[in-house]
Amino acid sequence: MTNASQAPPSARGGAAAPSHVRRAIQATYLLPLKVGQPAGADLGEYIRWLAPRMETIVVDNSDDRVFAEHARTWGSLVRHVRPDPARACANGKVHNVLTGLALASHDRVVIADDDVRYDDESLVRTVALLDDHDLVRPQNYFDPVPWHAAWDTGRTLLNRAIAADYPGTLAVRAQVLRRTGGYDGNVLFENLELMRTVEAAGGRSVAPLDLYVRRLPPTFRHFRGQRVRQAYDEIARPARMAAELSVLPLAGAAMARGRWGWLVAGATAVVGTAEIGRRRAGGTRVFPVAGSAMAPLWVAERGVCSWLALTYRILRGGVPYAGGVLRRPATPVKELRRRFATPQN
Repeated sequence: MTNASQAPPSARGGAAAPSHVRRAIQATYLLPLKVGQPAGADLGEYIRWLAPRMETIVVDNSDDRVFAEHARTWGSLVRHVRPDPARACANGKVHNVLTGLALASHDRVVIADDDVRYDDESLVRTVALLDDHDLVRPQNYFDPVPWHAAWDTGRTLLNRAIAADYPGTLAVRAQVLRRTGGYDGNVLFENLELMRTVEAAGGRSVAPLDLYVRRLPPTFRHFRGQRVRQAYDEIARPARMAAELSVLPLAGAAMARGRWGWLVAGATAVVGTAEIGRRRAGGTRVFPVAGSAMAPLWVAERGVCSWLALTYRILRGGVPYAGGVLRRPATPVKELRRRFATPQN
């Protein structure tokens, strides 16, 4: 329920929900937010749906004008706060998340980008999985699906065919991250860093392929701006980066020799692999066949963008991010294991 007497949060700090309010889901929903314009009606409707169900914390790093507008429109429904300056780091999303984790009243925390849209079934199931696991990795799908979202769905399907995808939402037991002192906020691939940190600290993770959570598609401008940055993420996984860097030389060699059949065979294999991912765990319900059909285009794009990402690494020391440069996509697993190693019984 919401408390009608709760005053709107101030532009500086925000107000906490009354401690006596007991919502249906005993967990915290954490929404890290930074937008250039006031969030649209869709996010407001989602927050109004969400707030009565569980404690909701919005950590908002938008400018003062936008922050004040958010406080006016839905800030009284949630705990709406600025990121804590003491937890500042290069990655703004991590700054917001670390702030929210410190404020969460519950150990079970759902972290979700502002384009993620849970429903009752997926939200309850995600939280319930935290009873037996320390990290839950749901599966996002785009709805609606403009052409560029279908293009990016190719990446999702290939990930599903091999293992699991990397969504815009995770659920975590906050106690694990409190033991580790949080996770590194000076990396680019922040979700991978969070997952690696939990696992290196002995946490148990699960990635149910049938735990579908809707995600709104990005604008084409945002999609275009993410191409090289997402390719740069793979530097954190050298074997995968090497495979993606090989796409362009192999395709070039095939064309130079006039082996067009090799290209057709390769594209066909990619479509087939993506279709395996689409069919796993009932994925045909949420993933369009266009995602499989466009998977070779995504592979070709990644082949080009991987070389651009490597060029950024060599010439600029990292990839542009928020007016600066981030060098590390994520901390190596071995380093995290050494950092959080505990004596064996």
